[in-house]
Amino acid sequence: MSHDFRFSIIPGWIVTDPRLKGKDLQVLCLLGRHADKQGWCWRSQVKMAGELACARSTIQSSLDRLIDIGVLEKHARDTKDGSDTAHFYRVLYDRAPPSGYDFDAYQEENDPIQSYNDAGTPAGIPAPPAGPESAPPAGPGSAPIKDPSLTTQEKPEERERERGLEGEENPKALEKRFRTWWKTWPTYAVDAEAPTRRSWFDLTEEQRVACEEKTPDYLAAAKASGRKFSKAAATYLAERAWERLEGKVIGNSAATERHNPYSRPWAALRMAELSKHPVSLSLSPLEERILDNKPEKADVIWRDKREKEGWPEAVKLNEAARDRRPILVPPHIVAISQTFDKVAVGGEIWEAWKRLHHERFWPWMPEPNGLPFVQFPALPDGIDDPDEAVAQALRNFQRQLIERRDDDAA
Repeated sequence: MSHDFRFSIIPGWIVTDPRLKGKDLQVLCLLGRHADKQGWCWRSQVKMAGELACARSTIQSSLDRLIDIGVLEKHARDTKDGSDTAHFYRVLYDRAPPSGYDFDAYQEENDPIQSYNDAGTPAGIPAPPAGPESAPPAGPGSAPIKDPSLTTQEKPEERERERGLEGEENPKALEKRFRTWWKTWPTYAVDAEAPTRRSWFDLTEEQRVACEEKTPDYLAAAKASGRKFSKAAATYLAERAWERLEGKVIGNSAATERHNPYSRPWAALRMAELSKHPVSLSLSPLEERILDNKPEKADVIWRDKREKEGWPEAVKLNEAARDRRPILVPPHIVAISQTFDKVAVGGEIWEAWKRLHHERFWPWMPEPNGLPFVQFPALPDGIDDPDEAVAQALRNFQRQLIERRDDDAA
């Protein structure tokens, strides 16, 4: 199945229509990928069933329902031998086709079977000359989007030429970069799109590159400052706020430092996040149904949920470790981390820390492939039992966090 389609054109009102069922919206979107500017397309139900991985009867039911709802129109096509064949469909937009729209001409031009039957026509017959009449005046509606990826009759050479453009010469590439960047912004879901896009395109190419590279650092610094984040993406772009970062935490906090996964600062920040209260959790409807039927699974479901969702910042640090991404660590955490000691991977103390995580429903760190040691709070002297030793080491670390917090507040 082709993945070159950029749009599927369907009427917006149908998306929330309560009469839709099953595959209805997917079927409509599939037709909308192939429709001409008036909504017509020719599609085989068998092919659609293959594309949507369902039975042909499912496609037929959806087509019938879409026709009943009034968002689709079917037009049977006559064949020379009287055999059954695929129909033409028209997605009904929010206005009727302009007067003078000639469906017969569309069918004649786009009929794939007719084209096949005409393939034996002798070569060398010239095409008729273009008529002298002028083009009809433009209608009151919006001009059609002339994008070769909107229909199945696109020209491969045009797509290749389009993909060959780069940088400032290719608005599509800039739009894709804008979308990719914007989705990483904390206020993406509530930001106004028009001013955000305008601010993006107002930047120079050098500024856009710097924005893409430095935004993760800016967001990490803002988060480390503890201040609630509310800056809109358009404001961030217009102010070019990343240029003022310069390795500082946003606000009045001190400078942060970048450290690699499994380093002492990374380990200390992870333990600090785990030492916080877990976020409030609730079961999903699916999980509630499972427990209604199998109450004995309660412990398993709640453990899995707490480990994956109870300490989201610690989970993010684990993800950074899997991706081998460096992270920003506040200076007070870096200072506390200097008391951490190496722990042999797979050793007795490693297993004791692992048991402590399990008891507290904490997510365990990703396996440090290739590293013989990891970092944990130093064990106290005089305690032989590994489990007691790591529990006391954790308490000592948490006491240091509290003392540091009180010192900062003073």
